Amino acid sequence: MAYRARNILIAVALAAVAALLTSFYVTSYKRHVQRGEDHVTVLVAKKDINEGTSGSDVSGLLTPQDVPRKSVVPGAISSADDLAGLVATQPTLEGEQVTARRFNPRTQVGVRAQLTGTLRAVSMEGDQNQLLAGTLKDGDRVDFVTAIKKPGSQDIYFSRIFVRDVKVLQAPSTPPAGSKLTGAANSNFAVMLALTDNQAQKIQYLLANAGSDGPDRWHLELRPVSHDADSSDHLDSYESVLRDGLKAAHRRSSGR
Repeated sequence: MAYRARNILIAVALAAVAALLTSFYVTSYKRHVQRGEDHVTVLVAKKDINEGTSGSDVSGLLTPQDVPRKSVVPGAISSADDLAGLVATQPTLEGEQVTARRFNPRTQVGVRAQLTGTLRAVSMEGDQNQLLAGTLKDGDRVDFVTAIKKPGSQDIYFSRIFVRDVKVLQAPSTPPAGSKLTGAANSNFAVMLALTDNQAQKIQYLLANAGSDGPDRWHLELRPVSHDADSSDHLDSYESVLRDGLKAAHRRSSGR
């Protein structure tokens, strides 16, 4: 009988502990939910904040706004003093929460401020046509196109867009007036691009190959400022270019 009573007491004690733990969990969850629904004050942009804007000049572009705590973005600020001595290194659009992550000390303004993670600054030389000198601007996005020779072949080439949507950190200098008339289009210009480490490695191989017997087989192409899109990737060769656009009957008549 005592054994049975002891088991009953143990079961009752365990049930009580389970009830306490359940109650604690429910209470904790309710507090978590209520805390997430609490409103806090953050600063949002009244107008677009462009790169290079000083933190001391930003205060007039900010306005306080109450938002649910769970909607606060990482690094959001509640006082303009948090930006003292900093400079915007990334744009903040009108209506966005202002975050300290988009600002850096003045010493980090420039190319270094635009490099994060796997991005690397890579300088490339080329002529006016290859680098779109005079057209390209800082901040533009470009693709890298080249034709590469098949190893061991005499004249078998393949072309494609090897790297897409690359940011221009520093555009090439503008050619002097009348340069096309004086032949300066073949002079060397330089552009600095933000490439991932893998993209830089790929382009290095392509430039080394293109430079062996034809340095003009590559170029940059400017992407649209907005609403840009990419066609499907494909490889072009003598056969693909020759057949492109031909109807099946024409291909058969040509024996290809």
